[in-house]
Amino acid sequence: MSLRVRLAIACFGVVTMAYVIDFYADLLPVAMPYYVPCADDINGMACRISRKVPITDFYKYGLMLAATAIVLPLIVRWVLTPVRRLVPVVEQVGPQNLGYRVRPGRRSRDELKRLGRALDAMMDRIASGYEGQRRFAANASHELRTPLALQRTLIEVGMAEPLTPEQSALLAGQLLAANARNERLIEGLLVLSQADQGLAARTPQRLDRIVADILETHAPAAEEADVKILTSLSPRTVPGEKVLLERLVRNLVHNAIKYNHPGGTVRVAVGAAPSVALTASPSLALTVENTGPAVAAEDVARLFEPFTRLASDRIDHSGGSGLGLAIARSIVQAHDGTITAVPADGGGLRFSVTLPHA
Repeated sequence: MSLRVRLAIACFGVVTMAYVIDFYADLLPVAMPYYVPCADDINGMACRISRKVPITDFYKYGLMLAATAIVLPLIVRWVLTPVRRLVPVVEQVGPQNLGYRVRPGRRSRDELKRLGRALDAMMDRIASGYEGQRRFAANASHELRTPLALQRTLIEVGMAEPLTPEQSALLAGQLLAANARNERLIEGLLVLSQADQGLAARTPQRLDRIVADILETHAPAAEEADVKILTSLSPRTVPGEKVLLERLVRNLVHNAIKYNHPGGTVRVAVGAAPSVALTASPSLALTVENTGPAVAAEDVARLFEPFTRLASDRIDHSGGSGLGLAIARSIVQAHDGTITAVPADGGGLRFSVTLPHA
């Protein structure tokens, strides 16, 4: 029986009880006190009050109040019985039992079953987030453990036997490279954590100027990779944090240059400010498109997962930390925006970022 039906029955029962008491009170074989104040003084205060309040029926109200005090707790307990039955089920859910579900059924419109379905959906989201965090921690541990093992091996090799100056220089260079990779990885983890916590403050930022500065710093890398950068930067102001917005643009531009081919291009565009009527809603603010290897549409979503490449489940050790796009997604979400990626015509990817307007 649904909670709605139980409440309807309870209300009907209480109203019916009041009518029964009112009807049978006059049939009681007990003489009730009777007082007619208007018989003594028609203009007195008692008479005037009795015209507004039927004081002659006070004994009926007393009976109703007594009956309600006895019956109402029983009615409330009966109405809330389904809720009490749901409590032990919910209490079984915990960190070690995230797979437990209420499973109330799909077809019923009962309020409690709808609540059970909502709880199951919530648990699905919690379990998904928990599994993502577990997978992230496992991948981060692997990414940190591998260079640390390499450093340990290099140090042991250096301590095992005397080295020539050339060997010492080579060993030192390898150690510095491994240490630099660890620093990039740890920095990426810190930025990702900062972005996931949201923004402490939002100030108007000129996105087009931020993009222009980042492109200027990446011009030598693009020239070295024989990649041409094409720009279309319209004035655009967005609310946010400058450091995080710079990191967002840097990650997207860096990936567009790195995963390209000689003679390729990178197109970067900043969308103009929307009309006044659309100012409150996010709109297209940044587009980064490159010419690179073809990417299957079903593989694009995996690019935003930490430590993931299309070639394998976990990033290789060719340079980056494997957190670039994961950081970009967290930064965009912290700015109340969205980021999407779609395969570009002829190969490569097109990243589109929507952000609110300041």
